[in-house]
Amino acid sequence: MEVLSRWDRRAFQEVATRHWPGAEPLLPRLSRSADHGVLWFGTAAAIALGGSGSGARRAAVRGVVSLALASATINTVAKRSVRRARPILDAVPLIRQLKRQPITTSFPSGHSASAAAFAAGVAMESKAWGAVVAPVAAAVAVSRVYTGAHYPSDVLVGAALGVGAAYAVRGLVPTRGQLPAPGRPHIEAPALKAGEGLAVVVNRSAGSSPDAQLVRDTLPGARVVECAPDELEAALEEAARDCRALGVLGGDGTVNRAGGVAVRHGLPLAVFPGGTLNHFAYDLGIETVYDTCRAVTTGDAVRVDVGRFTPGPDGKGEGYFLNNFSLGVYPELVRVRERWSPRIGGWPAGILAALRTLRGDHPLEAELEGSRRPLWLLFAGNGMYQRLGPAPGHRRDLADGLLDVRVVHGGRGPGFRLLAAALAGPLSRSPFHAAVRLRRLRISGLAPGTPVAYDGEVAGTEGELLLDKAPEGLVVYRPSTDGAHRAGTVPPVVVGLPSSST
Repeated sequence: MEVLSRWDRRAFQEVATRHWPGAEPLLPRLSRSADHGVLWFGTAAAIALGGSGSGARRAAVRGVVSLALASATINTVAKRSVRRARPILDAVPLIRQLKRQPITTSFPSGHSASAAAFAAGVAMESKAWGAVVAPVAAAVAVSRVYTGAHYPSDVLVGAALGVGAAYAVRGLVPTRGQLPAPGRPHIEAPALKAGEGLAVVVNRSAGSSPDAQLVRDTLPGARVVECAPDELEAALEEAARDCRALGVLGGDGTVNRAGGVAVRHGLPLAVFPGGTLNHFAYDLGIETVYDTCRAVTTGDAVRVDVGRFTPGPDGKGEGYFLNNFSLGVYPELVRVRERWSPRIGGWPAGILAALRTLRGDHPLEAELEGSRRPLWLLFAGNGMYQRLGPAPGHRRDLADGLLDVRVVHGGRGPGFRLLAAALAGPLSRSPFHAAVRLRRLRISGLAPGTPVAYDGEVAGTEGELLLDKAPEGLVVYRPSTDGAHRAGTVPPVVVGLPSSST
């Protein structure tokens, strides 16, 4: 320990007395900007708003959560365990010293822990953004020695603890890269070199122009058609008449419509993520437009189930859902979100809608398999949702033949009780929540005009509904990965509804 202490002080003297060209106006300011995590919160906002796709948003959120865990650990445990005095500043030039000297103990460095935690968390979701953030994080760590706030060992241990916090967060909430991509059953679809024979319909209100241009540049042989939302159905039907594969660029609602057209025409579907919500694409393992372009040219694809509800939207024909179907509070949430998203953006509108719907009671009377009951929410997922952190959020197998049915019973403030149950553990432990896997579900006794939501779209219904699936009813392009041929796993059955219909 004596040897390490001498090395620590010698290294501190070396850094404190050495002249670093250009560092004096930069490093002290950088060190101050990292106080209370201000630098990292600003960086997270810039990544979330400036990055393309949900990968950037996930990187920003993971970085902030990792920082929060590191900061809490350092300030509540580590600094109180080792009460090391701060370095003496005699050797540090006055111009380098911080205007406000820290009053907490020196070991370990909280700034270094936060910087390393944020950088590591970001890099776990996005290597590109991690490469951008890492030099800034390293500069903040060096600045703590340069300004005389810490010894080098304080910085090194703090950085190690920060990286450990990022790994701890990853252990609780896996990254997308850790989750197995659903690939059962893997098949070969038409390999369309340069996109020849592919027709791509772009929803202007959901798909971004840069993404559409990327499709044109990467697949010059594809026919790309941009249209307004009210023209989407007609554009998809026209494109499907003269193509070998149907492509769509937009969010989940746009993909839902394209999926229905592809099923009716027996065409493989190419999904290019470009909307605010892209759950179906991400559950497939498609993160970027380029992923789909690569799958189209190589002919790699998978079969997926298609959820169905009869009668369809507004009581006509048959409706489809690729993600989920719901009754009760969720259709209201979608309506509020769609009303506010043009004014404040998709994600803020989603948060506002969730707060408004969780606050009130939304009684709905329905009969499930012969038993009438009040409902706050009925959710039917196309495939079993796996737990991702405190709540279900990812499907490992999109061809399991099952509906993931979850019911929240009516009553006083069920939204907040459900939220508390989600934070405490798996949703199935809540006494107000029931979950079961089924192949079909019959719902009756619905009042006229009862809203239903399917993949972010809202329509009305009444009377009786039948939910079931078309097993492996759709072929979707997806780039092959290691483990693409492995079958997904299905979690144990949780009985909450009558099992006679399983």
